[in-house]
Amino acid sequence: MESASLESEKLKSESKQGKAAPGRTPFSPDWSYEKTVAEIETIINRIELGELELADVFDQFSAAMEQLRQCETFLMQQQQQVDLLIETLVDEPEGF
Repeated sequence: MESASLESEKLKSESKQGKAAPGRTPFSPDWSYEKTVAEIETIINRIELGELELADVFDQFSAAMEQLRQCETFLMQQQQQVDLLIETLVDEPEGF
């Protein structure tokens, strides 16, 4: 299917340029999934160890939830790209 191939190329181009398609959250160039997960784990550990004042627990919990949303968005975008690439491979003629 030609449109899947065009969409796949568009996603690759936008990803390289740091642009997001409509309805997608752009990530800053220095954003890292692994770094964000590590920050979430640090927050959870500090909460579990009782290192924070109660007001700080709520602030840190809120920050961790926002970071989890970012990770979820990132993973969904990556899954969409993989799905498009797989669809493109399935739709290509056998003897390419």
